[in-house]
Order: sequence, then C-alpha cells, then structure tokens
Amino acid sequence: MNIRGQGALYSEALFRKEARKQRKKNDEDAERRKKKLAVCTHGKEEVKDYNGNSVKIGAKYFIQPAKSNGGGLVPAPINVYFFCPLGITQALLPYKPGLPVSFAYEPVIVDTDYIYTSTSINIEFRSEVWPVCDDFSKLWTVDVSSFAAKEPAIMVGGEKKSPNSLFKIEEATGAHTKKLTTSSGTVGTIPGAWLGAPQLIATNDEAKTLFVKFVKVDDDATKATTSTSRVDDVL
Repeated sequence: MNIRGQGALYSEALFRKEARKQRKKNDEDAERRKKKLAVCTHGKEEVKDYNGNSVKIGAKYFIQPAKSNGGGLVPAPINVYFFCPLGITQALLPYKPGLPVSFAYEPVIVDTDYIYTSTSINIEFRSEVWPVCDDFSKLWTVDVSSFAAKEPAIMVGGEKKSPNSLFKIEEATGAHTKKLTTSSGTVGTIPGAWLGAPQLIATNDEAKTLFVKFVKVDDDATKATTSTSRVDDVL
C-alpha cells in the first residue's frame, strides 16, 4: 500500500475514533440531562389543562377563574392615572376568555415538552394585540418597587431570570384546578381600579387566593377574541 493509501486509512480511523468519542459524550450528556430532569420533576406531576391534557411548554392557554364568575386574565392598568406598567386583571364579563399566555422553564429544563407542578416557570402574555405600554416585556412579575403595596401587584414587564418573575403552578382542590405561587406569596385578587375588576396580587391571605384553570387556545378563537387594543374592550 502506498503512502497516500496509508494516510487515507489513518484519517478514516482517526475520524471513526473521534466519532465514537463524540457519540459517547452525547450519550453521557443525554444521561445527565435525564438525571437532572428526574431530580427537577421527582415527586411532581404534569400540569393538566381543563380538558385533562398535559400543559405544553410554549403552547398558548387562557388562564381563567376556576371557582368564580367573570372572564379570563388580561393586562390592565392598576391605576387610573398612570397606565404603565400594566397590572393583570380578571375580565369582568364571563364571555371574555382573556389574553393567551405561554409557560417556559427558567432555568431551561431539557428533554421534556411539558410543565410540571412546583417547578419555577416564566409566564408570558402571547397576543398580537396589546392595549398600551408595549415598550415593556409581556412577562409576568411581582412588583417589588419601593412604591409597592404590602400585597404587591402582579405586573407585566418582568425579566426571565429575575426571581420576581418566577412562578410555580400548584395543585388545588377540584378537578384540574390550580393556584399560582411566587416567592412573595400566593397569587390572589383584590378589587382593582377598573370598575372593581379583580386585580392580581401576591398575598399570604388564603381567603384571597385565585384558583384557576388552563384552557388551551384555538388559534382562530385567539384572533377573534384579541381583535381590539382598547383597555375597556379587553375588560
């Protein structure tokens, strides 16, 4: 065999060796990810939507009250004088489904397509239409400013990695009924600035807890129910 042929065989052998090393590394990385996922989700359950289906990362859902009248959750000012940043309010009319949201892990958990209970997530409004204050992010967060009330408002304008923008979904009494928690307390409601519509806050008062359900969004329905940008129409 000539030198060129020997060189080709050597290069092929080296390539195969490197390929085996890379496959081994990929397998080890995948195993570590599986173990990490097992640790992160151990003893936890997949969150179910109103129809009993697992809630998927990135899919769109309406968050609606499970134990009270009224519509779904929407962004709305918490003060009649200063609009921005927006808070989050329950629509007064029961036929208003709210604006869609999606859920994502922070930090990211790979090798799963689903949201688990008691695990840190970001919640983000997902709509082509936005009432006002569109220079703020659509991520949910707890207002921890110096002007925040004792029971701080749940706002939009959060940052993915901020502790104040991390929420958890917890099981509650009732079929497919959930509650949201934060490091500042459980998500509840108080009468808000707009006609007394329930405004979301973080609270330690169990009587104020907001129990919710998740309703998966039909894209056509989303367009039909978010065809306005007026705050009074959203509410």
